[in-house]
Amino acid sequence: MNFDRKTAWSVARAWLAAVLVVVGFTVASAPVGAASFQPLEIVTKNGVQVFSVEMATTEEEKQTGLMYRKELADGKGMLFDFNPEQEVSMWMKNTYVSLDMIFIRADGRILRIAENTEPLSTRIISSRGPARAVLEVVAGTAQKYGIRPGDRVGHPLFGTK
Repeated sequence: MNFDRKTAWSVARAWLAAVLVVVGFTVASAPVGAASFQPLEIVTKNGVQVFSVEMATTEEEKQTGLMYRKELADGKGMLFDFNPEQEVSMWMKNTYVSLDMIFIRADGRILRIAENTEPLSTRIISSRGPARAVLEVVAGTAQKYGIRPGDRVGHPLFGTK
Protein backbone atom coordinates (compact mmCIF):
# COMPACT_ATOMS: atom_id res chain seq x y z
CA MET A 1 0.00 0.00 0.00
CA ASN A 2 1.47 3.37 -1.03
CA PHE A 3 0.70 6.58 0.89
CA ASP A 4 1.44 9.95 -0.55
CA ARG A 5 2.10 12.95 1.70
CA LYS A 6 -1.42 14.28 1.41
CA THR A 7 -2.94 10.98 2.50
CA ALA A 8 -0.41 10.57 5.34
CA TRP A 9 -1.13 14.11 6.56
CA SER A 10 -4.91 13.45 6.47
CA VAL A 11 -4.47 10.27 8.52
CA ALA A 12 -2.21 12.09 11.03
CA ARG A 13 -4.70 14.97 11.40
CA ALA A 14 -7.60 12.56 11.95
CA TRP A 15 -5.63 10.67 14.61
CA LEU A 16 -4.61 13.93 16.33
CA ALA A 17 -8.20 15.18 16.29
CA ALA A 18 -9.39 11.93 17.91
CA VAL A 19 -6.74 12.22 20.63
CA LEU A 20 -7.70 15.85 21.32
CA VAL A 21 -11.37 14.92 21.64
CA VAL A 22 -10.56 12.17 24.17
CA VAL A 23 -8.19 14.45 26.14
CA GLY A 24 -10.69 17.31 26.05
CA PHE A 25 -13.49 15.05 27.30
CA THR A 26 -11.30 13.73 30.11
CA VAL A 27 -10.31 17.23 31.25
CA ALA A 28 -13.87 18.57 30.94
CA SER A 29 -15.31 15.72 33.03
CA ALA A 30 -12.62 15.96 35.74
CA PRO A 31 -13.85 17.38 39.04
CA VAL A 32 -13.48 21.13 39.34
CA GLY A 33 -12.16 22.38 42.65
CA ALA A 34 -9.91 21.25 45.42
CA ALA A 35 -7.64 18.25 44.89
CA SER A 36 -6.28 17.56 48.38
CA PHE A 37 -8.09 14.56 49.95
CA GLN A 38 -7.96 13.92 53.69
CA PRO A 39 -9.69 11.51 56.07
CA LEU A 40 -12.38 12.91 58.37
CA GLU A 41 -14.27 11.04 61.09
CA ILE A 42 -17.62 11.77 62.67
CA VAL A 43 -18.30 10.12 66.02
CA THR A 44 -22.02 9.39 66.37
CA LYS A 45 -23.89 7.31 68.91
CA ASN A 46 -24.07 4.65 66.16
CA GLY A 47 -20.27 4.54 65.82
CA VAL A 48 -17.52 6.27 63.86
CA GLN A 49 -18.17 7.21 60.24
CA VAL A 50 -15.10 7.85 58.06
CA PHE A 51 -15.15 10.13 55.03
CA SER A 52 -12.58 11.13 52.41
CA VAL A 53 -12.87 14.87 51.95
CA GLU A 54 -11.48 17.43 49.55
CA MET A 55 -10.25 20.56 51.25
CA ALA A 56 -11.59 23.95 50.16
CA THR A 57 -9.29 26.49 51.78
CA THR A 58 -8.64 29.20 49.17
CA GLU A 59 -11.30 31.77 48.27
CA GLU A 60 -11.59 30.29 44.77
CA GLU A 61 -12.04 26.74 46.12
CA LYS A 62 -14.66 27.95 48.62
CA GLN A 63 -16.56 29.90 45.94
CA THR A 64 -16.57 26.95 43.52
CA GLY A 65 -17.08 24.15 46.02
CA LEU A 66 -18.94 21.23 44.45
CA MET A 67 -20.46 23.31 41.64
CA TYR A 68 -20.81 21.60 38.26
CA ARG A 69 -20.31 18.09 39.69
CA LYS A 70 -22.82 15.58 38.38
CA GLU A 71 -22.28 13.06 41.19
CA LEU A 72 -20.76 12.66 44.63
CA ALA A 73 -20.01 9.20 45.96
CA ASP A 74 -21.09 7.99 49.38
CA GLY A 75 -18.25 8.49 51.83
CA LYS A 76 -16.83 11.45 49.89
CA GLY A 77 -17.26 15.13 50.56
CA MET A 78 -15.77 18.59 50.67
CA LEU A 79 -14.64 20.40 53.82
CA PHE A 80 -14.72 24.21 53.71
CA ASP A 81 -12.39 26.01 56.15
CA PHE A 82 -13.83 29.36 57.28
CA ASN A 83 -11.22 30.19 59.92
CA PRO A 84 -11.83 32.12 62.09
CA GLU A 85 -15.17 30.81 63.35
CA GLN A 86 -17.97 32.96 61.91
CA GLU A 87 -21.56 32.99 60.68
CA VAL A 88 -21.45 31.10 57.38
CA SER A 89 -23.88 31.27 54.44
CA MET A 90 -23.92 28.78 51.57
CA TRP A 91 -26.08 28.19 48.50
CA MET A 92 -26.57 25.57 45.79
CA LYS A 93 -26.09 27.75 42.70
CA ASN A 94 -24.66 25.63 39.85
CA THR A 95 -24.61 22.57 42.13
CA TYR A 96 -26.39 19.63 40.51
CA VAL A 97 -26.17 17.16 43.41
CA SER A 98 -28.42 17.46 46.46
CA LEU A 99 -26.25 17.74 49.57
CA ASP A 100 -26.29 17.57 53.34
CA MET A 101 -24.41 20.61 54.68
CA ILE A 102 -22.88 19.97 58.08
CA PHE A 103 -21.87 23.15 59.91
CA ILE A 104 -19.07 22.53 62.43
CA ARG A 105 -17.89 24.69 65.34
CA ALA A 106 -14.22 25.42 66.03
CA ASP A 107 -14.21 22.76 68.77
CA GLY A 108 -15.22 20.08 66.22
CA ARG A 109 -18.84 19.75 67.39
CA ILE A 110 -21.60 19.78 64.78
CA LEU A 111 -23.63 22.97 65.11
CA ARG A 112 -26.33 22.37 62.49
CA ILE A 113 -27.18 20.13 59.54
CA ALA A 114 -29.05 21.37 56.46
CA GLU A 115 -30.31 18.12 54.94
CA ASN A 116 -31.33 17.38 51.34
CA THR A 117 -30.52 20.80 49.91
CA GLU A 118 -32.20 21.79 46.65
CA PRO A 119 -29.91 21.54 43.60
CA LEU A 120 -29.35 24.76 41.61
CA SER A 121 -31.11 26.90 44.25
CA THR A 122 -29.90 30.38 45.17
CA ARG A 123 -31.68 30.19 48.54
CA ILE A 124 -29.25 31.09 51.33
CA ILE A 125 -28.46 28.29 53.79
CA SER A 126 -27.12 29.72 57.05
CA SER A 127 -25.05 28.13 59.79
CA ARG A 128 -27.33 29.87 62.33
CA GLY A 129 -24.38 30.50 64.59
CA PRO A 130 -20.59 30.66 64.48
CA ALA A 131 -19.01 27.84 62.43
CA ARG A 132 -15.38 27.10 61.67
CA ALA A 133 -16.14 24.74 58.78
CA VAL A 134 -18.80 23.22 56.57
CA LEU A 135 -18.75 19.60 55.43
CA GLU A 136 -20.74 18.91 52.26
CA VAL A 137 -21.71 15.28 51.64
CA VAL A 138 -24.29 13.64 49.39
CA ALA A 139 -27.90 14.16 50.53
CA GLY A 140 -29.16 11.52 52.90
CA THR A 141 -25.79 10.93 54.56
CA ALA A 142 -26.78 12.46 57.91
CA GLN A 143 -29.94 10.35 58.07
CA LYS A 144 -28.18 7.19 56.86
CA TYR A 145 -25.43 7.33 59.50
CA GLY A 146 -27.38 9.00 62.32
CA ILE A 147 -25.26 12.16 62.26
CA ARG A 148 -26.71 14.80 64.58
CA PRO A 149 -25.87 18.24 66.00
CA GLY A 150 -23.49 17.80 68.91
CA ASP A 151 -21.62 14.88 67.30
CA ARG A 152 -17.85 15.30 67.21
CA VAL A 153 -15.84 15.65 63.98
CA GLY A 154 -12.28 14.36 64.01
CA HIS A 155 -9.95 16.23 61.66
CA PRO A 156 -6.74 18.31 62.06
CA LEU A 157 -8.78 21.47 61.36
CA PHE A 158 -10.33 21.01 64.80
CA GLY A 159 -7.16 19.93 66.58
CA THR A 160 -8.07 16.24 66.41
CA LYS A 161 -7.03 13.23 64.36
